[in-house]
Amino acid sequence: MLQQTPVARVIPVWEQWMRRWPRPSALAAETQGEAVRAWGKLGYPRRAMRLHECAAAIADSHNDVVPSDVEILLSLPGIGAYTARAVACFAYGQRVPVVDTNVRRVIARATAADDSARTVSPADFRAAEALLPTEQETAAVFSAAVMELGATICTARNPVCGGCPIVDCAWVAAGRPAGAGPTRTQPFAGTDRQVRGLLLDVLRDASGPVERVALDIVWPRDPGQRQRALDSLLLDGLIEQTDSGLFALAGEAG
Repeated sequence: MLQQTPVARVIPVWEQWMRRWPRPSALAAETQGEAVRAWGKLGYPRRAMRLHECAAAIADSHNDVVPSDVEILLSLPGIGAYTARAVACFAYGQRVPVVDTNVRRVIARATAADDSARTVSPADFRAAEALLPTEQETAAVFSAAVMELGATICTARNPVCGGCPIVDCAWVAAGRPAGAGPTRTQPFAGTDRQVRGLLLDVLRDASGPVERVALDIVWPRDPGQRQRALDSLLLDGLIEQTDSGLFALAGEAG
């Protein structure tokens, strides 16, 4: 849930999911469509489907317990390099490097490394691992602290250097040069993402399959864009079409 989404938006949805589905097998027993429905407005709803697939794999192959080993975690649906290490570190206290954009920025500023790439690379994990304390429990706390430092103090646009525990970082010594790190602009209004979200909202609120007209009315301004968004939802497997031409969330076509 935290991939590409701020913590403040995630917390209430996560709490709802944990109350409803406290174990992977509980989520796996539901349809993928129900997972998408419960995902609500978090965005990037394919993550809900991957999470449902992951829950099924954990229930079937790991005795309903989330694995602690990074390599095993990486074999699960929807689990990438960051998430696997985050689970191993924050849930199980292991000494593994956890790198997101905040961590990479802190390390780059502290060590004069380059963080201009748009994605986290294996080199970033190696740089983080080189800074980890040797003792396992301390290393896990260190990883959490660096991530929090980047999120609250060593921010991209308005760093609070006066409140930073790294008082002599290389970035400050160099005069706080501008331009470090990638810039990301993600317009939303009027995009296919917005139209996909509007179409999904109709199906989330429905108790069963709906007619095409119920989808058409939510985005009448551009039928071509609406069709493109609908086709992409079908291609992603987020929604299904019945033999009679109705539309429903995945697993709910009847």
